[in-house]
Amino acid sequence: MSICVYLSSFVVQYFAILPKGHYVLNTLWRVNLLKKITFLLLVLFVSSASMADFSLVNKLSEDQISQAYYKSYTYEKSGNYNDAIKSIQLVYQRYEATYGVNNRLGKLFRMNAQYRNSISHYKKAIKALPNAISPKLGLMYSYLLAKNYEAVNKVGYQVISTDYYNYYGNFRLAVALRQLNKLDLAEKILIKMLIRYPGDTLYLTQLGLLNNQQKKYLRAKAIFKEVLILDPENVNAKTVLGTLIK
Repeated sequence: MSICVYLSSFVVQYFAILPKGHYVLNTLWRVNLLKKITFLLLVLFVSSASMADFSLVNKLSEDQISQAYYKSYTYEKSGNYNDAIKSIQLVYQRYEATYGVNNRLGKLFRMNAQYRNSISHYKKAIKALPNAISPKLGLMYSYLLAKNYEAVNKVGYQVISTDYYNYYGNFRLAVALRQLNKLDLAEKILIKMLIRYPGDTLYLTQLGLLNNQQKKYLRAKAIFKEVLILDPENVNAKTVLGTLIK
């Protein structure tokens, strides 16, 4: 029952018509009833004021926010992602619909291998700022780690439709397309980006893996040899090249 309805019931009682037709009330009962009405009016006023000023009361100070983020980054650097998440939760409780805190939690949950939570927060960040590229890139990464390649594909094309040469957007999209066995589409993206970033070992490695998947072994072998010149410790190049040499 709402306060207004509850209050109305007392007003009705106050002016109840007794059998004789007179508005008669016991003095003591009337005093108690008036106290209740006064109290309820006060509660109603305070509640309304609280709701009106909720955003002011509920806000954190700049220092509190700064300290929460500082602790979060400190824990992150030491690999303590659980406490990094806990540190930023205080901010999230007050600003759960905002971009910054959701983008931050999206990253932390991903680093903690909690991909479902990561994806949820990245989606909230995108809802807050639909044109922002950063949370979409983060979302692609979380989907990629969760092996949801169709979702990476969908978000990836959204990214490159507005930022055609976005480095990580194209890279993660190419990886997803390769995993989905859409090899021709993946190759077009890799070639497009290698024209812009010649000698880039991430893209070269993906192209080598793609050629190996296409059974173009000689081309894959040549690419991986080039990768190892540029990046002698490249694990993918060493592994695949080892199988090709045999």
